[in-house]
Amino acid sequence: MTINHMHIVLNDQPFVVEANITADKLVNQLNRHQPGTALAVNQVIIPRIDWEKCQLREGDNILLFQAIAGG
Repeated sequence: MTINHMHIVLNDQPFVVEANITADKLVNQLNRHQPGTALAVNQVIIPRIDWEKCQLREGDNILLFQAIAGG
């Protein structure tokens, strides 16, 4: 039996995603790939250039937000 989904926490809410998903694929599925979108996995900011190779794991805590520049 193959497990084809896993549980993560996305912005403090339980969320079920397909197994073997990358951060980039998750952001695309959520249609949140706008400029300024930032992503943290287990409280570590992941640079956008690394999203494609950032493999998510069961139980990961994902924070997806819009970065805002201040002055």
